Amino acid sequence: MFRMLRGDYGGQILIALVVLACAIVPYLNLYVPPSSPFHLSTFTVTLLGKYLTYALLALSVDLVWGYLGILSLGHGAFFALGGYAMGMYLMHQIGDRGVYGNPDLPDFMVFLNWDQIPWFWQGFDMFWFAMIMVMFVPGVLAYVFGWLAFRSRVTGVYLSIITQALTYALLLAFFRNEMGFGGNNGLTDFKDILGFNLQSDETRIGLFVASGIALILGYLSCRAIVASRLGRVAVAIRDSEDRVRFIGYRVDKVKLAIFTFSAVLAGIAGALYVPQVGIINPGEFSPLNSIELVVWVAVGGRGTLYGAALGAILVNYAKTYLTGALPEVWLFALGGLFVFVTLYMPKGIVGLMRRRQKEIGA
Repeated sequence: MFRMLRGDYGGQILIALVVLACAIVPYLNLYVPPSSPFHLSTFTVTLLGKYLTYALLALSVDLVWGYLGILSLGHGAFFALGGYAMGMYLMHQIGDRGVYGNPDLPDFMVFLNWDQIPWFWQGFDMFWFAMIMVMFVPGVLAYVFGWLAFRSRVTGVYLSIITQALTYALLLAFFRNEMGFGGNNGLTDFKDILGFNLQSDETRIGLFVASGIALILGYLSCRAIVASRLGRVAVAIRDSEDRVRFIGYRVDKVKLAIFTFSAVLAGIAGALYVPQVGIINPGEFSPLNSIELVVWVAVGGRGTLYGAALGAILVNYAKTYLTGALPEVWLFALGGLFVFVTLYMPKGIVGLMRRRQKEIGA
């Protein structure tokens, strides 16, 4: 681990801050009395945990955009699929505590007069199976999509449009009640995870810490890929794909491997997101969400990994503030931010900081 982070000062700071947060946040929430100004509410803990899952999602986008040159506008789909896999497990845990009291069927299936649970829900009552599906389903979808697209040498804006079409197609499909995923209402009213009450402070802290650990492991995994021979070939493909192909490398296989891994990371982020927010619905497939991911990475600085995580946290903090204080301004602010970054900060916050350091050093 130390070898991977050697010279990566931004990554070292990111990991140190996440570790520090995982130590301080539980203490401020569980042991500092609510009357103290230093007490951290459970709502804030949940909000911070959500930011960590967004940071992990941003890493997955930066891996394919910053290091491979693929501008994916469909990573929100992989995030949502991982979230639905976790949601299906959580729905099984409700049992007879639902509105209709049916121990075998989720409430929405009872409402739709379904007689039995669909075959594709089988096995999701087991946590280990659900966790495998969290990674397997987004990974398989990314592999099949990537195999078809990269083999056909679809690149640039055409590939971006196709990825956006993929997530929009899934949005329309999951809105249908007959799909068996709750229709437009999605999956919600979760009670337990691994036998622990989702509403308890201790469980919320556990999910926050799990999100922090996942972010650290995700960062180290991405860093290992970037520092490896595979990562160096990926950067070469980003800079000159034709030249790499002429040298003799199988460009499609390199793209497929990294694209599939990034989809798995996005699925894990979605699985950690759902129990913290308490719902997953087709709105998570919205193309706008995938476009927002690109804004996070652009603001932080693509091709840096830690910049992507920083951008995700900062933009979502601004979103939380503006949607509460000035809800009608948020979308204009987001669009303006993207235009500003594109014109004046093409390398994001991290690039700006590096430039200032060079100017000071000179």
